[in-house]
Amino acid sequence: LDTDHQQVIELTKQWLQDMVVGLNLCPFSHTVVAQSQVRYAVATGTTDAQWKAFYVTELETLLNADETDIATSLLMFPKGLHAFDDYLDLLDWLQELLEQSDLSDHVQLASFHPRYQFDQVAEGDLSHFTNRAPYPTIHLLRQAQMSQALAHVQNPEQIFVDNIATLERLGRDHVEALCPWGKP
Repeated sequence: LDTDHQQVIELTKQWLQDMVVGLNLCPFSHTVVAQSQVRYAVATGTTDAQWKAFYVTELETLLNADETDIATSLLMFPKGLHAFDDYLDLLDWLQELLEQSDLSDHVQLASFHPRYQFDQVAEGDLSHFTNRAPYPTIHLLRQAQMSQALAHVQNPEQIFVDNIATLERLGRDHVEALCPWGKP
C-alpha cells in the first residue's frame, strides 16, 4: 500500500477504536476488531464507474472469504464524494445493486461519512456523529452474522438511542475531539 492509503487505513482504524469500539457504539464490533477480522479497502478511483467496480470486487472478496478471515469490510473512498449528497447517490446505487443481485439476504450496508446528516434532524445534533467517519465509508456486513448477533439483543432499536445518550453525556467538545473531521 502506498503511504496515502496506509494513512487512510490508520485514521479509519483509530476512529473504529476510539469511537465505534471505544464508546461501544456498535456492541458487535469489539470481537471482529480484536480478532483482526475487518478488511480495510481503499478505493483508488474517482469516478462512479471506478467506485462501482471497486464495490463489486470487494463484495465478491467478502462473500468468497471465510468469515473467520474476513468477518466484515470497510470500503473507504478518500477521493471524491466529499459532498454528502454525492455519497448518498452512490450509496443508493450500491444498495440497488445488492438487491438486484439477490445479495441483500447475505450482505447489508451501513454508511458513514465525515458530514453524515440524518434526514430531518437538526444540523448541529450530536446524533450525526454516530455515523461520522474520517472518510466516506461503506460497511459491508454479513447478514447471517448480524442476525446471529441481534438474536441476543432484546431491543435492537435501543442501541441507537443509547448511542445518542452516550454522545450527549460526553458532550460536544469531547465528541468533536474524538472526530474532528465531523465538526459541522
